[in-house]
Amino acid sequence: MKKTALYSWHEQAGAKIIDFGGYLMPVQYGGIISEHTAVRNAAGLFDVSHMGNFYVRGKRAAEYLQYLTTNDLQRAEVGQAQYNLMLYPHGGIVDDLIIYRIDAETFFLIVNAGNAQKDLEWMRQHLGGFEGVELEDHTDTLSLIALQGPFAMNILAIVFPSIDFSVLGSFRFCKTVFQGSELIIAGTGYTGEKGVEICMPNEIALPLWEALFQAGSEYGIKPVGLGARDTLRLEMGYSLYGHEIDQDTNPLEARLKWVVKMKKGHFIGREACEQVEINLQRGVAGFSLDGRVLPRQNFKVYNTDHQEIGRVCSGTLSPTLQEPVGTCNIVLEYIKPGTPILVEVRGAYHTGVIRSLPFVTTSLG
Repeated sequence: MKKTALYSWHEQAGAKIIDFGGYLMPVQYGGIISEHTAVRNAAGLFDVSHMGNFYVRGKRAAEYLQYLTTNDLQRAEVGQAQYNLMLYPHGGIVDDLIIYRIDAETFFLIVNAGNAQKDLEWMRQHLGGFEGVELEDHTDTLSLIALQGPFAMNILAIVFPSIDFSVLGSFRFCKTVFQGSELIIAGTGYTGEKGVEICMPNEIALPLWEALFQAGSEYGIKPVGLGARDTLRLEMGYSLYGHEIDQDTNPLEARLKWVVKMKKGHFIGREACEQVEINLQRGVAGFSLDGRVLPRQNFKVYNTDHQEIGRVCSGTLSPTLQEPVGTCNIVLEYIKPGTPILVEVRGAYHTGVIRSLPFVTTSLG
């Protein structure tokens, strides 16, 4: 099992530690609900250093990534990040990732922890034909901290007073120095709140974490584990690999058509996406259930005539709404908000309704 550079801090803070993506990670500290609420109302600090980190360099790096991914990297300027997907030829999703355009020939990629080795092997398989492109794995040398919440930018300004973060827009990033080491601060996150994700060498992760935590004390900052990270992203309807998206799901069937740019030219999986677009039959939607029963992944979803129409992707009790919510992959004709559904939970049918996503309004509006 691997440990992040912040593992000792988590342990001393009394975090409940679990195995996640091959790392020992904090799932919660004082409780999922209190951590979730802190992010929605104040600020939360996340250790997400288990994520995979790659650099792609070379004169043909942009061409290589255009072929490998679905979004149009030509639209990403230097200093801009882009949400993207890698697909198999049959249209299933290898992984979702964020690509940072460092300069004309240098790109930084953040991929899912559980997929990092698989992604690396997939990317290496397709280097042939792109002479001079270099693929580097920096996962073990870099740390990633997320600062999220309505007061996140106030806290950031205390630690980095010389930077005007008001110009750091969504999916924009800048470089700066902390204790002699360069780091990247990006206007990205997985909560739907204002905030940033900061990538840095392992050796400065702990001092930066402590500096942010101290600066956030007056704002009610809390450390946040993977448990609240999941409830926060689910309230926003954000995809999680292995739930809403996987190797058997086409992005057009998962609310991700906006990430697939058919007109940009050839990319792996394009033909499969074109075929699905012609005859789209399924989609991902939000839903809520009556009562307090919790929907879980792979629970079956039915129409009111008890005909099976899909399955649950993710489910939880929303800390913000205080009701059971989830996402489901269902037959397209039932995807309209307001459509009544049934979800089978331990042999019993529970009534619910399709809901629009996101479930909540956040500090990002």
